[in-house]
Amino acid sequence: MSKIKINLRGEDREFESGVTTAEIASGISEGLARMAVCGKIGDNLIDLHAPIISDCSLNIITNKDPEYIKIMRHSCAHVLAQAVKSIYPNAQLSIGPATDEGYYYDFDFKSQVSEADLPKIEAEMQKIIKANFEIKREEISKKDAVKLMKAENEPYKEQILESIPEGETVTTYTQGEFVDICRGPHLKSTGLIKAFKLTKLAGAYWRGDSKNKMLTRIYGVCFEKKSEMEAYFTMLEEAKKRDNRKLGRELELYEIFDEGPGFPFWLPKGMILRNVLIDFWRAKHREYGYKEISTPTMLDKDLWIRSGHWSHYRDNMYTTTIDEKEFAVKPMNCPGGMLVYANKIHSYRDLPERVAELGLVHRHELSGALHGLMRVRCFTQDDAHIFMTPEQIESEILGVMNLIDDVYKVFGFEYSLELSTRPENSMGSDEDWEMATNALISALNASGKPYVINEGDGAFYGPKIDFHLKDCLGRTWQCGTIQLDFQLPERFELEYTAPDNSKRRPIMLHRVVFGSIERFIGILIEHYAGAFPLWLAPVQVKVINVSEKSEEYAQKVYDKLFENGIRVESDFRAEKVGYKIRQAQLEKVPYMLVLGENEVSGKTISVRTRKGQETKDVKLSDFIKRLKDEIENKK
Repeated sequence: MSKIKINLRGEDREFESGVTTAEIASGISEGLARMAVCGKIGDNLIDLHAPIISDCSLNIITNKDPEYIKIMRHSCAHVLAQAVKSIYPNAQLSIGPATDEGYYYDFDFKSQVSEADLPKIEAEMQKIIKANFEIKREEISKKDAVKLMKAENEPYKEQILESIPEGETVTTYTQGEFVDICRGPHLKSTGLIKAFKLTKLAGAYWRGDSKNKMLTRIYGVCFEKKSEMEAYFTMLEEAKKRDNRKLGRELELYEIFDEGPGFPFWLPKGMILRNVLIDFWRAKHREYGYKEISTPTMLDKDLWIRSGHWSHYRDNMYTTTIDEKEFAVKPMNCPGGMLVYANKIHSYRDLPERVAELGLVHRHELSGALHGLMRVRCFTQDDAHIFMTPEQIESEILGVMNLIDDVYKVFGFEYSLELSTRPENSMGSDEDWEMATNALISALNASGKPYVINEGDGAFYGPKIDFHLKDCLGRTWQCGTIQLDFQLPERFELEYTAPDNSKRRPIMLHRVVFGSIERFIGILIEHYAGAFPLWLAPVQVKVINVSEKSEEYAQKVYDKLFENGIRVESDFRAEKVGYKIRQAQLEKVPYMLVLGENEVSGKTISVRTRKGQETKDVKLSDFIKRLKDEIENKK
């Protein structure tokens, strides 16, 4: 047997080729062998019993590591599949991965199944967990795997096996009488699975293609402790109260009508919120040296062929014919930005050129994927394209990172960074991709901020850095992104004149901060539960009179606030004052001024916050000064 070197915790050690993580753990200590769950080489998790045949750096993952819960969730998906096969022997298996909260498994049921059947499936899963079946890993040939799946009547598994090259081995996992093909890794036994619950059913096309059969997807969650699962469901209940669809309607921000599924209608209060956000965006971009442009919504098909979007994005584009020529409604702003740059001659002295656009784009999303403002068919991307020399790449990436950091801090968002690398359907040379990826890595390292690598999830034209916001419920949302692109400048033959008078290609950055105005507002609605900070609130102050006797004074207070640029509404209805206060609180107005005879005689105001705190005998001038300070500083 040949020898290999394995680096463990910074120390190189020599082992026989084919050694397993389980054997290495046992050689270190009995305790580690008991706690070991799997190995980790690079970003890849490997089974405890998978042979290691080449030099590598190995981490031994235990039940104390964050990867453990992902493995538990994957194993729970297999328990779900085993339970379904036990109750519905004719059901056929598809795929069953772990997710951020749990797992799912797709099935082709031969009989009707509904959410009413989930408790029955859960009960069978409990039996499997209680039985504590050992989860056994085995490597077999592709030919034997196909034979096994054919015998098990699993046609979807047979299709999966078709993509595996001849001569390669296939991994199977067996627990009790149930067997599945899977890369793993998995827990040692089913009894190690802790708190779990099945949550819902949904339809899912086989391989995500609407031309294929619709399968039934069963979702579930899994946690190490019951208390963690209870906290998760409490968070879901809170999320329902904050749902942007519910609050958007209640607060009269936006509506989506049956006549335009996926196309938001902005109502007056929603337009105020949207415009305040855009004004903030414009001010920040002026501060960071951007120029603003606007490009057409619909452009010639040839442009989209030239940019590469036609071959990579055609199914998501809306098209029409004008004067016997095919046009496409833009799904992205980039090609228009290329034409703007190419419209004049550039020198190296002009670079970097930072060009921003609030561009309305349209993308065809499946009706089942539409969700309030979070997934729509038309949205405004806060795009920008930065054209630069190779020497400017790192400083420009860092500049964008600083801009995004400045913006997110205002809203109180924490965020994490993710580097996504070359996907399978990419365009461009290996050299360009390597240079672009290394440039992003260099900038990330220079920033000093931690990041993770998401292999193969870059854009088709270049690698990217994604910014994942964390809201007050701990949920993450992908918003900002920085994408380095060597391809479009080449395709559009963009040039600048270098110091030696030669013509060179600029390097380009695509970037967004909000991602889209619509989705970012949806996130803000849920993050603040509709109770926006004063500077964002569509209505900042509500003036309420106690009776007719104070209406004239209340109107003067209203006028003074309006003159000072405060977004103010009045409620002078002949209703009880408590009712009017409650109504303003439901509308989540930050401040209510409740004005009665005492305020009239004292020429003062009584200030009430939406949380119910009240301050009497306040001077209106002092209150206006306080409002302006709070608005200006975006407190």
